[in-house]
Amino acid sequence: MDGSSLGKWLCLIVYILTLLRTEGASIPMTIVQAAVARGAVCLDGSPPGYHFEKGSGSGINNWLVHMEGGGWCESVESCVSRRDTYKGSSLKMEKTMGFSGILGSKQAANPDFYNWNRIKIRYCDGSSFTGDVEAVDPKTKLYFRGERIWQAVIDDLLAKGMRNARNAILSGCSAGGLAAILHCDKFQSLLPASARVKCVSDAGYFIHGTDISGGSRIESFFGQVVKTHGSAKSLPASCTSKTRPELVRKTLLILT
Repeated sequence: MDGSSLGKWLCLIVYILTLLRTEGASIPMTIVQAAVARGAVCLDGSPPGYHFEKGSGSGINNWLVHMEGGGWCESVESCVSRRDTYKGSSLKMEKTMGFSGILGSKQAANPDFYNWNRIKIRYCDGSSFTGDVEAVDPKTKLYFRGERIWQAVIDDLLAKGMRNARNAILSGCSAGGLAAILHCDKFQSLLPASARVKCVSDAGYFIHGTDISGGSRIESFFGQVVKTHGSAKSLPASCTSKTRPELVRKTLLILT
């Protein structure tokens, strides 16, 4: 390849990277300070947060709420290990974020949602936004309050206009995708009866089967998540009503 061709390729690469980098503006994080009073806090006790870019034009009454993923912590030990990271504390998160994909603001790249109200809820509880344990161990200082975080953030968004939504989507990826499944019915119930509501789970469908080693550990793993975070009472009643309380861990699995 001669120098001229190499230069053209480098210019093309720089151009593409520039487009990707500038697809959306840097969106500041909104800290929900009022959530602290209701105990809706991250693993370390810090307030929850989200990034919000307001809609415009025909999308002014349309809302896309995306929940961040990041795995789970199924035990006190594993939750302690993530407590002082961005996965367990809003204090450790980047304070601005560029939106892209379905959250992007460029019509050419995101024609369906570019002018909607677009939100990314940050993930800092380790339970797919389902935990709710009142007591806090003074030794570990861990707060298991994922369900309260979800409710506090949604309440904040409702107050900012989402209660008037015409179209709304609750989405998430991985642990956030599972959260989208678990909170879908509740999300719809908080919006106008006339609103068109959809839920999208991206990589949040976890099959109940054997793993690569031939074992079947996923059920016991999610069972520990439920136990550690006190998630049973936050899970969909449509699921928990069909199983005994001691088997509630299975409601965190999509059984096939």
